[in-house]
Amino acid sequence: MAGNILIIVLVISEPQLHTPMYFFLCNLSCLDSCTVCTILPKMLASFLTGNGNISLWGCIAQFYCFASLTATQCYLLAMMSYDRYLAICKPLHYVSIMNTRLCIRLAAGSWINGFIGMSVFVILISGLVFCGPKDIDHFFCEITQIVKLSCSETKTIELMLTVFSSIFTLPPFIVTVASYIYIIKNIMRIPSTTGKKKAFSTCSSHLIVVSIFYGTLVLVYVVPKSEKLRALNKIFAVFYTVLTPLLNPMIYSLRNREMKEALRKFLKKCV
Repeated sequence: MAGNILIIVLVISEPQLHTPMYFFLCNLSCLDSCTVCTILPKMLASFLTGNGNISLWGCIAQFYCFASLTATQCYLLAMMSYDRYLAICKPLHYVSIMNTRLCIRLAAGSWINGFIGMSVFVILISGLVFCGPKDIDHFFCEITQIVKLSCSETKTIELMLTVFSSIFTLPPFIVTVASYIYIIKNIMRIPSTTGKKKAFSTCSSHLIVVSIFYGTLVLVYVVPKSEKLRALNKIFAVFYTVLTPLLNPMIYSLRNREMKEALRKFLKKCV
């Protein structure tokens, strides 16, 4: 939370960070902060008090917020990788292509796409009947666990879950991987060994975090379930709910020279 909020404050307050890359990073930090606020407070309260009760509609609301934010992040990460592709592979056209209007449209499209898409899915879930067991075997209201508790026929919901998950994970993941393949090809043309190492270091760290995020989502929601995968669902969930928001500020921003300089200026103003 501290790292993500710091990035948002710095990007808004420092004019030197008013660029497309930092605009997208600010959106990512906002998404990560909201995701953490959706899941961790209730989880920590349950651990501290021993009371893990939550109402049905509270559970559906938590799932809706989490799913919408996660879907938004899938597409936002793809937009960020496309931005880096343009900056590195088409530097002469970058400013004219990635203008303010396009940045706002790409970010707004990601947010709207995520929240509207999940609204349709939540409408389907709200029609389920719950009349049996009430214990969710998870640390938040995860959709596969909610569906498992329903007394209704759930084949349609399970099919829609696979379809929605595929739409919100596979296309942006393909765009992200394709962008980084072109970026790496371009990096290979850099004559300086030091320059190559620095560029590869940045790209590899980005790819690792993105792969962890998309990979665990695909394993949980897209790949056909085996007993071993079902047993690992909670562990995978930690990666995309807790680990990714923790790593994103460190990987994308706080190691960045411009961000460090902006932080120094900001601290001077405060002192």
